[in-house]
Amino acid sequence: MPQIDLIMLQVSVLRNNTEDVKKRLAIKHFAQPGLVDTIIALDDERKRLQAEFDTTQARVNAASKEIGKMMAQGNKEGAESIKADVGNWKAMLEPLKEQMAKVEKDLQDAIVILPNLPSTQVPEGRTPEDNVVVREGGIKPVLGEGAVPHWDLITQYDLVDFETGAKITGRGFPLYKGKGAKLQRALVQYFLD
Repeated sequence: MPQIDLIMLQVSVLRNNTEDVKKRLAIKHFAQPGLVDTIIALDDERKRLQAEFDTTQARVNAASKEIGKMMAQGNKEGAESIKADVGNWKAMLEPLKEQMAKVEKDLQDAIVILPNLPSTQVPEGRTPEDNVVVREGGIKPVLGEGAVPHWDLITQYDLVDFETGAKITGRGFPLYKGKGAKLQRALVQYFLD
């Protein structure tokens, strides 16, 4: 079986390795494994519509050339009968375009829901305790008695206003204030320099 580690999922990968993809998504506890089958079905529908569109367009092109030849030969009656067919085929093209656009949008919307596959080395688990330590480096600092975590220091020294930041820009965006803003600006300037 081909190696499919750390790649963004593409329809060809889903199609060629369906069961392996579902197993790997199960490691991440992905709640919608049937989405893989849905994506493959949407891709099949997209291909079918594209083939139908291409076939119809080819008929229109071939018939248009035939009309030109008939007109050059003076066979206007034959050309008019083919023009009617061309008109019908052209009328079929627009609904096909709309169907293809809808299916492609549905396909894209479904694909973006799927997460990337975890590496084959990732163990199954739900909590940090299930993680496997691959390697450690450096010296682990030993915090002294009474050490305070940074999130407590932020509130103690009133450096960040998370509530106002969430109101302004949404969840997860801090609003630095006072000494916190000065520290943030100094760090940015340090790295720019």
